[in-house]
Amino acid sequence: MNLDRVAASVASPGNDSKRALANGCFYVSMNDMTLVFLEASGMKFETDVMPYEEGGVNDRVHRLPGRTKSGNLVLKRGIAPTQQYARWYQKIISGHIDRQHVTVEMRDMNGNKIVKWDFYNAYPVVWSGPSFVAGEATLAVESLELAHDGVFNVS
Repeated sequence: MNLDRVAASVASPGNDSKRALANGCFYVSMNDMTLVFLEASGMKFETDVMPYEEGGVNDRVHRLPGRTKSGNLVLKRGIAPTQQYARWYQKIISGHIDRQHVTVEMRDMNGNKIVKWDFYNAYPVVWSGPSFVAGEATLAVESLELAHDGVFNVS
């Protein structure tokens, strides 16, 4: 796939609501540092629907919005010698909940911010180290899964 062509189609003039955004790159900020990650997923929100049967209304059941739940944020990146995310998870294992503000910024091919999500009170619930396969020269990737109290300041 030609990324220059994708970037050009994203940057083309027109109605912003009808434009698709290309995955250029994204940055994750936490613990007073900003890093480039390979993948971010789990940005999912789901609202429960509660049925409400109103007396005297026999032709339907009202469906009202209930609580909204958020999925865990999953971040993947090339493993670094510092191992700060494994150490952060070690704190959780030892009983010290270290909640952090986490910001995910999607950027275009020129590095300009397109969209930003702020996750508050995030803490690690799963850390996965790299898989090793003899004879393959692949990137060693670590994965960090974060629980959080929700998203604010989506811009």
